[in-house]
Amino acid sequence: MLRINYLHGLAAKFRNWNRPLKFLHSLHQNKRRTPRTKHKFTKALKTPMKPFDVEPKVYMRDTISNIYKILKYSTWESAETQLKQLPIRWDSFTVNQVLKTHPPMEKAWLFFNWVGKVKSFKHDQFTYTTMLDIFGEAGRVSSMKYLFQQMQEKGLKIDAVTYTSILHWLSKSGDVDGAVETWEEMRGKGCFPTVVSYTAYMKVLFDNQRVKEGTAVYKEMLQSGISPNCHTYTVLMEYLFGAGKYEEALEIFSKMQEARVKPDKAACNILVEKCCKAGETWPIIQILQYMKENHLVLRYPIFLLALETFKAAGERDALLRQVHPHISVECIDNERVVEYKGNDFEDPSSLDRGLVWVLLKKQNLQAVDSLLTELMDKNIKLDSELMSAIVHVNCGHCRVDGALLTFKYSVKTGIKLERTAYLALIGCLIRSNTFTDIVEIVVEMTSTGHSLGVYLASLLIYRLGCARRPTCAAKIFDSLPDDQKCVATYTALVGVYFAAGTADKGLKIYKTMRKKGIYPSLGTYCVLVAGLEKLSRVSNAETYRKEKKSLRKDAYFRESIPMEEKICDLLFARDVVS
Repeated sequence: MLRINYLHGLAAKFRNWNRPLKFLHSLHQNKRRTPRTKHKFTKALKTPMKPFDVEPKVYMRDTISNIYKILKYSTWESAETQLKQLPIRWDSFTVNQVLKTHPPMEKAWLFFNWVGKVKSFKHDQFTYTTMLDIFGEAGRVSSMKYLFQQMQEKGLKIDAVTYTSILHWLSKSGDVDGAVETWEEMRGKGCFPTVVSYTAYMKVLFDNQRVKEGTAVYKEMLQSGISPNCHTYTVLMEYLFGAGKYEEALEIFSKMQEARVKPDKAACNILVEKCCKAGETWPIIQILQYMKENHLVLRYPIFLLALETFKAAGERDALLRQVHPHISVECIDNERVVEYKGNDFEDPSSLDRGLVWVLLKKQNLQAVDSLLTELMDKNIKLDSELMSAIVHVNCGHCRVDGALLTFKYSVKTGIKLERTAYLALIGCLIRSNTFTDIVEIVVEMTSTGHSLGVYLASLLIYRLGCARRPTCAAKIFDSLPDDQKCVATYTALVGVYFAAGTADKGLKIYKTMRKKGIYPSLGTYCVLVAGLEKLSRVSNAETYRKEKKSLRKDAYFRESIPMEEKICDLLFARDVVS
């Protein structure tokens, strides 16, 4: 029977082929015939068409960034003129995003008032709340209250976000009763709190030893059907650790995971810090075990604090080091106390050193700057230990100019600073967004025999990429020794070019890495996929996404992972391109 049906099918297909010629046009197999007669416009078709001039697309994030730079780096008179010339339509979203970039407070307030006078624009609850938040963060509580009063007078909607911001900043300023009154006013107006509101108010109460009230608020939140989030659990555990109730806190730590709420990096850092201050190590060990399983790390100051706690308790810190394989022994720089042993002051040449030390001990840093300038003109050489101490003190006080003066003095007189002094100076420059001298410092540091290390080099290159400084990042990479040009530093450089919007250069660096026989890690593929998707290179991103999946499958069969790959995954195993 099947055989007969098969023959009938062949016969039906054969009949279709024997239809009249006009049915063949639907088969699209023959090319369209060109007409024999030449039309008068045939020559015009041979002339290539000129491409249309397409204006480059301007993204909103670039517009917001441009407005932020205008407000930050220009006087208000100049900024106002530039703002009027911008071809944009002012709406609530745009104004709110500009304010959230946190320009200088005075400029933010002037901009807030200026844009309020623009035709067809009116401030709403979102712009008011953001401006109110700026005043609160700056400690201008009276200005914050004035804005809140304006919102009430204008009849703007006041929601839980606004009330939460006010009670938070009132509590920060020490007005706990004012924060409690704000909460009661919010509830009296029929405004329903969110999980953020409940968490913020609970923290206010617990931090001010109002335990019963805080507990009652937590129970009220549960009864209202709102589930706690990670921050809520963190507030509870922070209080319990501070009160010495470690077992109860760790029980919450375990139960929140059962409720599929995983403690994040911030929570772990807060809890470890609390335990360190209490001198308890056994809760730290349990938290570190969780961090190891979930690839979380402590902030460097908290790591040092934990290290000191284990040392003071006479216990091993093996687990702490396993969780932080990127921090080597030579990187550990405990809270530095400036202590200069000095030389024999009977020697006249050592009098200058002694004078610098006395001024440094008294924290008279301007006098130190003046004295160093005078000594540099006389080409008098001081010792490395004292110069390194000066760098550390200046960096500790965020005095970039003083630290750079000390560095230039050391370069001119041929003094080799300590490795930690170079690192402190680099960190100070990054925090102050001053990137022009970083390359020179790294080159000098390398020439004196000190090494950044793979972790710090990758972190520095990536940070320069975030600041849109690809040239500086490339110079740092080129200055590295060959053994540090590994998968972590190559991945950081790829991310730099993606952040700068040049995907082709990023892919070129990746191909160079592969040619040198360096295999990509999971962090490399995360950077590739995130960067290419952001730059609309979807097809390329899909290719690397498939390779990433294949790498994950193969990872189960690998016996050991090199340290460079671990560092790369630690830094970039998430979508870190910005």
